[in-house]
Amino acid sequence: MTVVALSGEVRRRAARVKLLLLDVDGVLTDGRLHYTAGPGAELIETKAFDSQDGIALQWAAAAGIATGVISGRDSPAAALRARQCRMNYVRQGHLEKLPVYETILAEASVADKEVAYMGDDLTDAPILARVGLAAAPANARPEIRRIVHLATRAAGGAGAVRELIEVILRAQGKWRNVLQNYGL
Repeated sequence: MTVVALSGEVRRRAARVKLLLLDVDGVLTDGRLHYTAGPGAELIETKAFDSQDGIALQWAAAAGIATGVISGRDSPAAALRARQCRMNYVRQGHLEKLPVYETILAEASVADKEVAYMGDDLTDAPILARVGLAAAPANARPEIRRIVHLATRAAGGAGAVRELIEVILRAQGKWRNVLQNYGL
């Protein structure tokens, strides 16, 4: 994976991040919904998550960056993935995301400028307009890609979150610690 070339402004914004929030469908996943029959013939939703996004979320947690998701849909798979990735905030079932964002901001005791958010669709725009570092994956809606500070090369569900976390950790001088943990 190649990290996008960064402007000085993006580096400055990434250096301030204390909280990383993410949409789920289209960011942590490719946005497709998969259904399979459960034991009683009821439909069960499944999702595919990128393993490199997952390890990067754990690196962010180890580096002292709080993480979380705000999703318009309720998904047991997303809740499980959030637990696996040591996320601090899991808010699902909220199409209007801004009130949820404001609640998390208060709980985390951070300011807008200390938050990074990655979203891919119109429901994410109000948060993207407020945060210190607004990001979108490669497969985000064009309207969203136009308003963010950073558009990744990777698509949602295919390493976009990893790319964003690397940008943040590099800007904060913490990427070297990750590499050293693996003898690199």
